[in-house]
Amino acid sequence: MPGPTRVLLWTDTPAAYQDAIAAAGLSGRVTVETLARTAMPSAEQRAQVEAMLALAAPPGLLTEMPKLRWIQGLTAGIESWLALPDLPTGLTLTSARGTHRESMPENILGALFHIAKPYAAIADDNRTGTWTRRMAMPLNGKTLGILGLGAVGQDVARMASAIGLRVVGTRRTAGALEGVAQVYPPEQTGAVLAQADFVLLLLPSTPATDNSVNAAMLAQMKKGAWLLNFGRGALVVDADLIAAVGSGHLAGAILDVFRTEPLPKEHPFWTAPGIMVLPHIGGGHPQRDATVAKLFVDNLQRFLDGKTLREVVDRSAGY
Repeated sequence: MPGPTRVLLWTDTPAAYQDAIAAAGLSGRVTVETLARTAMPSAEQRAQVEAMLALAAPPGLLTEMPKLRWIQGLTAGIESWLALPDLPTGLTLTSARGTHRESMPENILGALFHIAKPYAAIADDNRTGTWTRRMAMPLNGKTLGILGLGAVGQDVARMASAIGLRVVGTRRTAGALEGVAQVYPPEQTGAVLAQADFVLLLLPSTPATDNSVNAAMLAQMKKGAWLLNFGRGALVVDADLIAAVGSGHLAGAILDVFRTEPLPKEHPFWTAPGIMVLPHIGGGHPQRDATVAKLFVDNLQRFLDGKTLREVVDRSAGY
């Protein structure tokens, strides 16, 4: 009779995952080991681990793990795994798609309210005891364009439409969505850009989407529109965005994701007028590990039972 399946939790916060395994009654079927992110798997772990939860892995490691059959990623973005030159072809990779839904839609709405309402400027006035009459711009009646109507995008659409925003967007799969006035295929992104007062990027990073938000695409946006990037930093050509805002074609941009994080102090985004840098707050919240743990333990049960896993990464599509 085969022994328990060896599982490695390569994370600095393993407690939520250990608790979920115990709550699901799987403790007797697995041997769970934990490893801090700054450490590397031991030779014995490399030889014996069959399933692993991890944020990333360095080149060369996975080829030294002959029994490893499944990796559960900790984020929706999976491009760092796909970029590995030695990612084994038979290895199942699952992402954490859908686990940002508790927090990210609210943070996106917060960015929209920051643009439209003068509370930040009023807070500055309060510090100096200055009474300044300011005008709040209504979001009601404006158009929000969402590029990437996945789980998070659909939640944003429902919430945004409830406060009077008209929502349009792109999705690879056709069909009506709640809160969305018009769903376009990616090939018709220009139709979204032409009518949107705010363009929200929620696309994955793939060979087809990287650097797609360039000068040509930004020129298709309405004059005076805003760009919000809560997707991936590689989508945007940084210099082209700075130029589009600096020229006055775009009113500004709020960015939560970047090619290099933390964003280097010398990066021009920090000082470019009209561009706000967020420290990648989009999907994080105090209970996120518990949320990812629900997905992980569901997949672990499926893995142990030989069933199809959830959120399997399509390597050809890039997500």
